[in-house]
Amino acid sequence: MGKPIKQAKGEITSTRTRINFFCERAPKLLEPEVVSKEPVSEYVVKEPLGVIANISAWNYPYFVSSNVFIPALIAGNAVIYKPSEYASLTAQHIENRLHEAGIPPAIFQTVIGSGATIGSAFMKQSYDGVFFTGSVPTGKQIYLAAAQNMTPVVQLELGGKDPFYVSPDVNVQWAAESLGDGAMYNTGQGCCSVERIYVHKDIAPQFITHLVEFVRSLKMGDPLQKDTYIGPITRPQQLQFLKSQVTDAVAKGAKLEIGGNIVNKSFFQPTVLTNCNHTMSIMKDESFGPIVGVQVVGSEEEAIKLMKDTEFGLTAG
Repeated sequence: MGKPIKQAKGEITSTRTRINFFCERAPKLLEPEVVSKEPVSEYVVKEPLGVIANISAWNYPYFVSSNVFIPALIAGNAVIYKPSEYASLTAQHIENRLHEAGIPPAIFQTVIGSGATIGSAFMKQSYDGVFFTGSVPTGKQIYLAAAQNMTPVVQLELGGKDPFYVSPDVNVQWAAESLGDGAMYNTGQGCCSVERIYVHKDIAPQFITHLVEFVRSLKMGDPLQKDTYIGPITRPQQLQFLKSQVTDAVAKGAKLEIGGNIVNKSFFQPTVLTNCNHTMSIMKDESFGPIVGVQVVGSEEEAIKLMKDTEFGLTAG
């Protein structure tokens, strides 16, 4: 997917830590629970669901998928793993490593293909649980398909438009650099990326200066170079959407502080827009790219009201 190599290695390290977390805690969590011993013995026994469909995302293919298939396997389930078509090779590596580690091929299998080509057939199968990470439109389709089979467990982690408020009592430079990192890490291609910032008017000028300076320092280019921070946009169609958000915001009065353009048909410059408001797509619609909108507010109450003005959930700060 073009993830910068340093960030890709970070994902692998995080995945290993998460796997260890599950392995260390599973024995205790899966123990039968004694409800009572008198007058009769009563226990709660935790049994496997059965066959789990793990439909995962391309942006963190190892970390996100392992959040499902590792606990599923530990608990005794079989897993059918369908990766995003944008991260098929990672799925094959995962499958090979698990089989080498002793997981029987019949217990963990991958299915490769796009949603357009195999999605309907994949969801017509009978599963005991369906776990999906991805977009809201696809999540709705999966939910409806799972309902047709009365799938007992369906868990969806969908899109976000994650807001953050910067209060006047913070270390302004630290806050600006932290939120800049949160907005631009993984080229902004994360459901928990910082997508909109509300900053108190008393510190807004300083905050914006530090934010723009930080974003300007980020190197865009070859993802195999260890000092590259901004890689290519994985899905080509997203480039025009990001450009349209910039055009819309500027037309409605936003100031383009930095970035805003497509480069070499694969990259989008890290972008900061200020003087934003909620008439603009940049403050309402999930961007999923290296772009963030900033809106100045007069109080914490105003910030919270604006932060809640969204159809999305997931994270906020």
